[in-house]
Amino acid sequence: MDKMKELAINGGTPAAAGLPPRGHMGKEEKAAVDALFDEMIATGNAPTYHGKQEEAFCKEFAEYLGGGYADGVNSGTNSVFVALRALDLPPFSEVLFGCITDNGGVMPIVMNNCIPIPVDTMPGSFNIGPEQIEARITERTSAIVIAHIMGEPADMPAIMKVAEKYHLPVVEDCAQSHAAKINGQNVGTFGTVAAFSMMSGKHMCAGGQGAAVFTKDEAMYWKVRRCADRGKPFGVKASSSVEISLNFNMDEIHAAIARAQLKKLPYFSAGRQKAVEWLKTHGLYDLKCLTFQQTELKPGFECCYWRLVCQFHADKATCSKDEYVKALAAEGLPVAGDYHAGYPPCHQWFVNRAEQFPWNAPQYKGDRFAAYPCTNAEAALDANFLMMMQENFSDDDCAKIMRAFQKVDAAFAK
Repeated sequence: MDKMKELAINGGTPAAAGLPPRGHMGKEEKAAVDALFDEMIATGNAPTYHGKQEEAFCKEFAEYLGGGYADGVNSGTNSVFVALRALDLPPFSEVLFGCITDNGGVMPIVMNNCIPIPVDTMPGSFNIGPEQIEARITERTSAIVIAHIMGEPADMPAIMKVAEKYHLPVVEDCAQSHAAKINGQNVGTFGTVAAFSMMSGKHMCAGGQGAAVFTKDEAMYWKVRRCADRGKPFGVKASSSVEISLNFNMDEIHAAIARAQLKKLPYFSAGRQKAVEWLKTHGLYDLKCLTFQQTELKPGFECCYWRLVCQFHADKATCSKDEYVKALAAEGLPVAGDYHAGYPPCHQWFVNRAEQFPWNAPQYKGDRFAAYPCTNAEAALDANFLMMMQENFSDDDCAKIMRAFQKVDAAFAK
């Protein structure tokens, strides 16, 4: 048998062998850090925070988003925490969140002494929508956290109408969606305040960990600044700290790296979009066992493809999803068949929540044992798998990827 036609999992030659590493760090980031260290050595001063690098990064990041205010913080999880902290939510109130998200986008709700309430996704999607949100709003709801999952923008125009109807602030969690847009407007600029993770796996990286909190509202910005730095009296006249919070500051080294990465962000997004467009025009839609919801969004919605979401149709295949994914991995594709790590309702901390604070506090007036069915999300998690996208995939790399998809699909399609 031809080794190129035989599945690699059965001993054949992998169709997508040799895909490149991402390589999104380069000489620009090194030069930025070198210059900072040269300055430290010359002056004898250690790197600090609230310095000129962070000040410049925050200004440049806000300008990138179309104008407003940004504050650099030290992790994506803490950016969500600071955003929520700045809203002054009533303790033991309920905060709605999309049920498919990283735990780091949910645990800050609990750490702000509020109750996280999962919202089901739209049918066939990893994102929540306005109908699903409205179905979970109660008299105890105080805010909504919207995560744009896998680089696909949630329907913010429609969601904001619901939020405005009930007078609820909105935190946009943009950890997976840098550069996603709706009608040319960046995600993160629709809600009250937004959180952007910049850890190593995201579209842009501040050097291991890092993040930013963004808002268009100046008063909210000063509140964010205070909540990100132990309540220091930024923006108010006071001689002492005025809020209770912790130290979540970004430092100068991470800010310098983030500035270099920010200049590359348009390339990162465009490169991923270009790779997906290549796949779309070279056979992606001809596969029998798979469809791709992200590639056919509402007009004006622009995905930046943190991961490519691949929907597996078991009724059109002679194998299970897991077998299909394992075959693709053997061909050399960076695929993962399970995203339950991004489904907090199934995690132990949430399953056992009723006996924990703040659920068990007498001040909470809701049902701490309540069930929150998320049937759409569970169906999406069961049906879909993920492929890592990279901005540096060349046309030749995309051709390898397409051959791997076609090879596996032909082997298993009914």
